[in-house]
Amino acid sequence: MPYFDAASAAPLHPVARQALLAALDEGWADPARLYREGRRARLLLDAAREAAADAVGCRPDELVFTPSGTRALHDGIAGALAGRRRAGRHLVVSAVEHSAVLHSAAVHEAAGGTVTEVAVDRTGRVGAGAYAAALRPDTALAVLQSANHEVGTVQPVAEVAEACREAGVPLLVDAAQSLGWEPVGGGWSLLTASAHKWGGPSGVGLLAVRKGVRYAPQHPVDERESGRAPGFPDLPAVVAAAASLRAVRQEAAEEAARLRALVDRIRARVPELVPDVEVVGDPARRLPHLVTFSCLYVDGEALLHALDREGFSVSSGSSCTSSTLTPSHVLRAMGVLTEGNVRVSLPRGTAPEEVDRFLGVLPGVVAEVRGALGAPAAGAGSPSGEGELVVDSLGKRCPIPVIELARAFGDAPVGGLVTVLSDDEAARLDIPAWCEMRGQEYVGERPVPGGVAYTVRRRS
Repeated sequence: MPYFDAASAAPLHPVARQALLAALDEGWADPARLYREGRRARLLLDAAREAAADAVGCRPDELVFTPSGTRALHDGIAGALAGRRRAGRHLVVSAVEHSAVLHSAAVHEAAGGTVTEVAVDRTGRVGAGAYAAALRPDTALAVLQSANHEVGTVQPVAEVAEACREAGVPLLVDAAQSLGWEPVGGGWSLLTASAHKWGGPSGVGLLAVRKGVRYAPQHPVDERESGRAPGFPDLPAVVAAAASLRAVRQEAAEEAARLRALVDRIRARVPELVPDVEVVGDPARRLPHLVTFSCLYVDGEALLHALDREGFSVSSGSSCTSSTLTPSHVLRAMGVLTEGNVRVSLPRGTAPEEVDRFLGVLPGVVAEVRGALGAPAAGAGSPSGEGELVVDSLGKRCPIPVIELARAFGDAPVGGLVTVLSDDEAARLDIPAWCEMRGQEYVGERPVPGGVAYTVRRRS
């Protein structure tokens, strides 16, 4: 069964498995103790730290292991903000950061700090100039991901790091999605990552803090991990994480080129095979293994279940899932179609035949889901009637408002208006996206009792 969700968690690398089993026998003792077993465990921990630091591009004494990548982000942001409290309480993040960053930003704001979210373009990329403009004299910390977890767009870390250096502001880089492929360039100050993203075991994160960066841990400290990650480390998992990071980086150049070719095939073929699809993310400056697309008139949860029945494990940033009734904050910030969203992230070793089978299955699966929802056929409808048509979709969830818009559109004359009434938050993104995909004019929105009225003019 093809597993196409490596961006969530990559399968355990064979080297990680071997290192984990070996460390279970040799690394069970407390590395803080001075007896023989403790010294043996300490040697393993030190070797793992050196290997991880080499991959990150920092000194071993600048890097600590945390219980997760999320914990590394939370601790890194809180510690850097506390260490720079005298400089100010202003935090800068991009609008497409991982939810762990945005949650930390919300906590900071609730405690009296200020937060600026820097907007991105339709590819999901932040402008280095816009990011630099957000920095202020009271900015304590800036945060920027190296590459986006939902659409794969690579961010201009080096340019932003230079702007931060000139402003005297430390930059924390979330390298979770990219560290397994290459080191993060530029003059970053703090860096975080998560082992299960590159084929290491879950439960291991990395936090690197450069020497000279003001940092104050915000939890009770002990003698372990320089006081930045207290508690007994999961040493076998740490050893496996470091070993697998070294292994995947040795394979990275060749495997990245191979997977990029497969992703290019998906990016090119999906719009040819499936009508009314938007492929999102930067087409060139992106991770080699990840592609995301959104399908009009499709319920995201139903599409994922249908693909699962066909043997394909994929994920979604769509609002149309059981876990959330709001659009993905990444897709919302980009201003792209959110409904029927599919993220394909290929693990190392993916065979071309698996991608070909996915492309063979996808058109039928999308057509099946659209048919079950009563979606209009591609290009259906002809102009007739007069005046403004009003479609009442209040109380109906994504993708139904857009489906009902498409059904009614055939009854509107060229130049006529169709207004959709909806209380679904996804409609604010999906109706303008539908207009752009279909070459129609989005007139605007206005509040109405119980929701919002979205008006579209028929151009052709």
